[in-house]
Amino acid sequence: MTRVERESINFKLPKSLADALRDAAKQRNTTATDLVIQGLHQILGSVPGVEVSTEIRFQKIEEDLHHLARSVNGRGSATQTENPAADSRTEERITKVEEKLETLSHAIAKLEGALTAISRNGSASNNQRRYKNSGNPYNQSGRPPQIEALDEQKLALRLNVNIPTLQEKHQTLDKKEFEEWSKERDRSKYIWRFSEKDKLYHPVK
Repeated sequence: MTRVERESINFKLPKSLADALRDAAKQRNTTATDLVIQGLHQILGSVPGVEVSTEIRFQKIEEDLHHLARSVNGRGSATQTENPAADSRTEERITKVEEKLETLSHAIAKLEGALTAISRNGSASNNQRRYKNSGNPYNQSGRPPQIEALDEQKLALRLNVNIPTLQEKHQTLDKKEFEEWSKERDRSKYIWRFSEKDKLYHPVK
């Protein structure tokens, strides 16, 4: 999948709106940035050079299914007896939407499983290389080897999150909140601090 270049734009939102946006993102297990993108897609429609994510297509199908179901319920039993052909077409449309919805659900589940497997395999490979190079988990001084600074892609993989989530946390949380959040996500309980000098995240035990 082609990665779409992103540009950082600072918007000043009312605090209550920003809090509601974060809460909604947490409930949907996504980021505030992705929710804003979804909202812009609803208003702007298809934009050249921007690929509509699977999640947004999934949401659109859910909305279509909801509208169709409400339309069927609104007609009532009288309409069903007066115009059975129209009811048949509506049911057919609902069936097609449900089939698309199920296909997308399976695709998302497979994608999540693949990402989890990649994350686990990458972690296992890193551990194996570290043991192989040193001969033991410690260096000659008897202390664990120092972890290097990471860019956002490698840190996102280490914390088992996607890059937009890491970017959203870095932009919306203050320094102390971000450090606590990264410590909770890190398997070795390291605190990660961002350096403006080299644009890397540095570990602190």
